[in-house]
Amino acid sequence: MFTSFFGAHKFYVSVTQIEYVKEKESVEIVMRIFIEDLEKLLRERYDKNITLNESKSEKQIDSYIENYIAKKVLIKVNNNPLDFKFLGKEYEDDIVFCYLEIENVSEITDFEISNTLFYEVFKEQQNIIKTNINSEMESFVLTSQKNKAEMHF
Repeated sequence: MFTSFFGAHKFYVSVTQIEYVKEKESVEIVMRIFIEDLEKLLRERYDKNITLNESKSEKQIDSYIENYIAKKVLIKVNNNPLDFKFLGKEYEDDIVFCYLEIENVSEITDFEISNTLFYEVFKEQQNIIKTNINSEMESFVLTSQKNKAEMHF
């Protein structure tokens, strides 16, 4: 009885870890996303035949992922919107790790992130943000109703 009740519910979540490395003047970002969720989105948006695994079409898949994340994740440092570099991805079990970086950040007094990943596909989606900026650690749970986190130092 409990299996049928709880088995129908799926948890939709991504986790984004952000670390400011002052010595490198760099904001390093690691996103953990369920492969199944990302694959569903990429199939709906770009190519219905995409399969996320180590394949010949990885450059095209990287391009799709980079474009999607760039549209859905917006970062401001000191009230200035900044672009990130997509460094690549790797697969581990049922998770894809996406690596991003923002360079030439000499200091952070204000940090803002908006993350709307998957809201158009999964209305229950939650995007967890974990930060380590200026030796202060914070966590946020973003939803479609509240999709932005701000920090001031």
